[in-house]
Amino acid sequence: MEQTDLFGRINEINLKPVSGYRIYNKEVERKTVRNDLPSLYPDLPEKKYDIIYVDPPWDYGGKMQFDKSGKKDLNKNWEKNIFISADNFQYPTVKTEDLKKIPIKDISKEDCLLFMWVTSPHMEQGIELGKAWGFNFRTVAFVWDKMVHNPGQYTLSYCEMCLVFKKGKIPTPRGSRNEKQLIRSSRGLHSQKPIEVLKSIERMFPTQDKIELFARHKPENWDVWGLDVREEEYLEEEVVEQIFNF
Repeated sequence: MEQTDLFGRINEINLKPVSGYRIYNKEVERKTVRNDLPSLYPDLPEKKYDIIYVDPPWDYGGKMQFDKSGKKDLNKNWEKNIFISADNFQYPTVKTEDLKKIPIKDISKEDCLLFMWVTSPHMEQGIELGKAWGFNFRTVAFVWDKMVHNPGQYTLSYCEMCLVFKKGKIPTPRGSRNEKQLIRSSRGLHSQKPIEVLKSIERMFPTQDKIELFARHKPENWDVWGLDVREEEYLEEEVVEQIFNF
């Protein structure tokens, strides 16, 4: 390439419009949370459970959220900091194909229920994941009205669903059978699920062995597993409640 052509090419590149994504690529790299373990996740417990409760860290392909500060015509010369957010700024997200590799079959009894939180864009992947873990989809167990809406592509988004899957038969003995499907509870910390759902599951199956996967804290009478709760870091439930209510 001749020198004049090279300079022409450089000028062409420099004249391309600058976007918020280009400006904040380094910030994205800095904020992204990654798994610091040598493997995908810690080893699962050497125990089998009647009830498995899970809130998978769904991956959104690095999709970021911007507010109006990300629009060049409203942020001249990018003088203001752009609001930028993504789920993987909060915790390491995991692609569905990798979630399928977690051997949940090894910790589920012959008769077992799987309660799984699924965001609306991941409904199909959620059902696929439950099947990959050895369960059959049964119904929507809980619908969470977050009481705060987000703009959606089709309708305003303010609900999240907890699906229930079954392996074998429903574990017995049964407890409560009149738990409400609809839970109205204000949204708390990022991805924090309403404690009312966990308490409902406890009342439905009070005597069964239960585990929460991808847990944030250790509820009483539950085993837990995930990056955020390792055995040496367990907090007492009342301390966690104080933190959340701070």
